[in-house]
Amino acid sequence: MKRWDQRPFEIRNLFNPAFCGIVLFRALQGYEEENTDGIPFSLLLLVLPLCLQKDSRQVMAENPRRYLMKIIEDNPQLLVGFANRTSNMLPFTFEALGVLMERGCFVVTSNGRLKTQPNKVRKSVTGTKESISCQRVARFVGKEFARIADRATVYTTFGIRP
Repeated sequence: MKRWDQRPFEIRNLFNPAFCGIVLFRALQGYEEENTDGIPFSLLLLVLPLCLQKDSRQVMAENPRRYLMKIIEDNPQLLVGFANRTSNMLPFTFEALGVLMERGCFVVTSNGRLKTQPNKVRKSVTGTKESISCQRVARFVGKEFARIADRATVYTTFGIRP
């Protein structure tokens, strides 16, 4: 990972740790709406590749009432290059998690799950049209991960070995 001032302008804007952090936080919140135990760390690694990639985000935004597994089944193009995209996004995910942790936005429970802390992030979803879309899809993804309730199933569905 390059130092912040040595990164290209586009990378600094698109993968801003604060923005990526808010996207991850929305996924945490979505997960907790279905399962109050908190999200497993390994599932959080899939959030940014799903929410920041425009094609996958649009497909999920157009189908907010459908199950994630059904969306993937009906749109297999979402899986093309997903494993590589996830690997490439890991440094940005870790950086965003670092910002969230530094700000006290989540805690790690004794069983290794991540839980949000109240009153650390604004409840209202604001920003540009695209940033709002990213946040809403992240919440959807978090909820769907909680409904599936099995990390191995989620990883296998996306073509990634757990």
